[in-house]
This record gives sequence, C-alpha cells and structure tokens, in this order.
Amino acid sequence: MASDDRWLERLRLELAWLTGQPLLRSRGVGAILRFERVRPHQRGAFQPLRQSEITPQFLDRAIRALKRWDYDFLGMDEVCRRAVTLPEKRRFVALTFDGASKDLISHAYPVLARHAVPFALYVPTAFPDGVGEAWWLGLEQVIARESRISLMMGDKEQRFNVTGNAEKQALFSYLENWMRSLAPSDLSAAIADLCTRYRIDLAALSREASMDWEDLARLAADPQVTIGSATVNYPNLANMKDTAALREMTMGKAVTEASFRREIRHLAFPFGDRSSFRRAHVVMAEEAGFASAVSTISGIVDAEGRTNLRALPRISWDGRLRSLRMMRVLVSGVVFAPVKPTASITS
Repeated sequence: MASDDRWLERLRLELAWLTGQPLLRSRGVGAILRFERVRPHQRGAFQPLRQSEITPQFLDRAIRALKRWDYDFLGMDEVCRRAVTLPEKRRFVALTFDGASKDLISHAYPVLARHAVPFALYVPTAFPDGVGEAWWLGLEQVIARESRISLMMGDKEQRFNVTGNAEKQALFSYLENWMRSLAPSDLSAAIADLCTRYRIDLAALSREASMDWEDLARLAADPQVTIGSATVNYPNLANMKDTAALREMTMGKAVTEASFRREIRHLAFPFGDRSSFRRAHVVMAEEAGFASAVSTISGIVDAEGRTNLRALPRISWDGRLRSLRMMRVLVSGVVFAPVKPTASITS
C-alpha cells in the first residue's frame, strides 16, 4: 500500500507538470537519489519487486538528463558539507545504491564509470560474507512458483490459494508487510519455514544475488565510489532492542572498515522508511561515528544545517515509472501552487 501511495504521488506530480500547473517555489539545495537493483528488463507478469528496479538504459538516460539540467554530481562527503553551508548557485544530486546487489557491478557500474560520476554504495556485510538472508527474494520465488501456499504465522498455520497475478501480488504485499513487522529471529524462522516447505535454497539465492568482497574491492578502488554501511544483517531496526540495533550499526561499520582499511563515514538505515527506524536510531548513528545516515523518506536536502545529517531524505526511484519529467520535478524540490480560477466570461 505504501508503494502504491508513492506511485500515485509521483503520478500527481507528472500530471501537474503536463497540465502546466504554476510553480509556487523551489526549495532545498539538492537531492539524494536512491536505487536498488539495476538490470535489463525482465519478462513476466508477477514482478512484485519491480518498483525497486531500473534498467541500465534508464540509468544512462537519467545521468545524461541530470547533466543537461546542470546538476553537480556529489559524493556523500560533499553532500554533508553543502548541507551545513550557505547555498551555492548550482543544485546538486547524489546517486546512492542500497543492498550491494550483484546487478550493480554487472549492469550499473559500467554506466556510472562511463559517465565518471560519483556514487555511494551501502553494504550490509552479512551478504558479501555469504550469510545474509534476502528473504524478500525467497518470498518472491515461492509465490511465483506455487498456487497453494501454507506457512506458520505466529502459532497458527495459514493457507492461501493464489492462481492469478493479482492474487499473487496481493499475497506478496501482505506477507512482506507481515515479515517486516517481525523481530529478526522470528523473521529468520518464518522465511526458513516457508522456503523449506517449497524447496527454495534461500542461502544460495541470497549469495547469487549479492556481490562478494572481491566485487566490492574492485568498486572500492575507484575514487568515485563511496563505500557506506547498511549494518550487518539489514534488519528492521524498529523491531530490535536498542542495544541490538546499536550493535548492528557498530559491527557493520567495524567489519566494513576492516575489509577496506578506511574510515566508513556514511550509513543507510535498512529499509529506511518511517516504520523501520526511530529518533533513537538517529542518535545512535552519531554515537557510532557516522557523519551521515540516509533514510528512504522522500525529500530534498536543505542548506545551513536545516536538514539533519543523520536523517537525510532520499528520493527512491520507482522502476515502474520511467519519466524524466517526473524526475526533474522531484529533484528540483518544487512545490505546486493551486491553479487560480479565471474569471468567467459572460455573454
């Protein structure tokens, strides 16, 4: 439901652009864009994670467009500097990627390197270690393959019959929201139960989808790349005790620093929406030594310290929409004023 709300909001913005609704003002000094998977278009009606994907071709078009619009491409260190200083003449954009997906080095990095633009990659260290659980991929595969699905939800076994695409999409959304509400240990048990029943090798699926440390070392050698942390296991921090959440942050930072022998200054809150982290986690990010922490709450970065560096907004690009007009509206931070009615003409 939340993703549908975002889609409708972006559609509203494009309609406002197309109908010529007048601009009230432009705000902020720049935008941070968030991407997850970058891969060629996939066939098939059931693609519940399509909203998290873009194609390499779209990434190329977006970068070209942002250059035409005279945006400065910044790394996260420079974003932090501009967020606390006086506004500069040109607006900025920062490109960020979550999850350390294998697709990034296969499909996104050739585009980014060709354009020579900086970008940040936030790594959950359990995944290159080969022990992370991409439970959302396991859930997707089970629902894609099966028409009758049963699993334990709490202490009760639930059964679902899903034959059509709409039913499968609805079930994925329902179970995804339920799983995200669980404590990490309960989530791990729930997805293990589901994947065991339907013979999905979640460990192999997760390893195949993620970069390994050799891939990451190749990226880290590029001075245009900022390596950040996304904790260890990519948990929903709001479902954890504060001590466990802080440990996820500090251990993710420590493992990444040891792997690359450099300071890791930037964090991405896992999932990053309003239901996945709290004000206490913003404080923890500072305690853990991060200069910035990004969310997935949509918004624009302000100057002169008006945006909290450890709760930075990001514009998550929806892979179902490929409108550069809409992207231009979103990154500019424009606010639309209502159209004033014109005086009627009577005969």
